[in-house]
Amino acid sequence: MDKMTLDPHYDDDCIFCKILKGDIPSYTVYEDNVVKAFLDISQGTPGHTLVIPKTHVADIFAYDTDLAAAVFSRIPKIARAVKAANPDITGMNIVNNNGEVAYQSVFHSHFHLVPRYTDHDDFKMIFKDNSDNYSPADYQAIQAKIKAQLED
Repeated sequence: MDKMTLDPHYDDDCIFCKILKGDIPSYTVYEDNVVKAFLDISQGTPGHTLVIPKTHVADIFAYDTDLAAAVFSRIPKIARAVKAANPDITGMNIVNNNGEVAYQSVFHSHFHLVPRYTDHDDFKMIFKDNSDNYSPADYQAIQAKIKAQLED
């Protein structure tokens, strides 16, 4: 595990920052110098856990390379622990919503680890197939626009 320690920055209006500061209790399952993981109060499925950086960062667009590496490297360890905690867990959705339109409701970056038990466990994600609406030229145009924005 790396030795990175975040220089914490908190937003006084952020519920997750209040949890980090200890102002609001949480059911913590893992904590180190970079992240805190705790049970989502909604428990979309049993074991639903949130992983948050220990500094206020609004969303994925605000991450730098070091923060991303430090936070993301911890997610598999926490996910394995959640799965190992219940032999009925057969899979897991790991979800990160960014922006209100993408269903982000708390604007402190967080990752949902949602254990899956069956395909009837009240958790759904739907990816509509829109491929009939795109030609090869459409795909190439989108590809070129994205590639033009990437930094070396």
